[in-house]
Amino acid sequence: MRIVYMGTPDFAVAPLKSIYDAGHEVVGVYTQPDRQKGRGKKFLPSDVKVEAESLGLNVYQPEKLREADVVEELKALNPEMIVVAAYGQILSEEVLSIPKYGCVNIHASLLPKYRGASPIEASILSGDEKTGVTIMYMAKGLDTGDMISSAEIEIGSHNTETLTRELSLMGAELIVKAISDIENGTADRIPQNDAESSYAPKLDKAMGKMDFSESAESLERKIRGLYPWPCAFTTFNGKGVKILGARVEGEDINPETAGQVVEVGKKRLVIGTGKGNLSITMLQPEGKKAMDVVSFLNGYTVQVGDRFE
Repeated sequence: MRIVYMGTPDFAVAPLKSIYDAGHEVVGVYTQPDRQKGRGKKFLPSDVKVEAESLGLNVYQPEKLREADVVEELKALNPEMIVVAAYGQILSEEVLSIPKYGCVNIHASLLPKYRGASPIEASILSGDEKTGVTIMYMAKGLDTGDMISSAEIEIGSHNTETLTRELSLMGAELIVKAISDIENGTADRIPQNDAESSYAPKLDKAMGKMDFSESAESLERKIRGLYPWPCAFTTFNGKGVKILGARVEGEDINPETAGQVVEVGKKRLVIGTGKGNLSITMLQPEGKKAMDVVSFLNGYTVQVGDRFE
């Protein structure tokens, strides 16, 4: 099948590779323009662009997909299907109508739950036990199209980085079967129940601010859900600190110790919260590389009663 693929981050890499390996003709790969990243502000390609170029595929990086000349270029590729995975742009009705077999999306949640830009993070932050991937037909609304297939996974101790990797592989397997089923006319078409839907908005850096009056359980989910970006953060001795890993210990309620160091040793740094304590395992002081708690305690003076604000 002649396929145009649209995706940008690491989540979208494995499905692209699986479609290519299945023998489909990927006539074009659309991804976001190169963006400035890191301290050096160098323009770097997306993960999908890197993969597409390694496969020898033609890459397109329009700033706006809805521009008339971009749409005409897309039409000229004559795709039978457009497959989308975390592309980062909304497809107009004109684009949705181009391919013979329609546009299909690989969405990282068990729809109709968590429509929107950050479904993986939302599933962790909400404390869900399971999440998954849904293959769906694209429609005018945001992630509202009929569902084709899905698969689920236990969240467990996953953070967003590791869970994204697992869901990407699941999506890669599901999409190849879905393409075959659509071509053969055997694909399911299951309407979503809008009443069961929720919205997962685009992440904002301010979401990572830690409020130690919250429970340790809630804060631990924030640490996992917002890693690797924007990360949960706090301050210590007036300097910013990202908290990258932690364990929940106990369920005691003691608001007076929220944010205070309640235990410290050569290998332990425990901070009080509104309910229970957080034993910190990984962190990143401002201007430094990420380090485990032992390295942090070797380089910084921390005493019981000190505060993380």
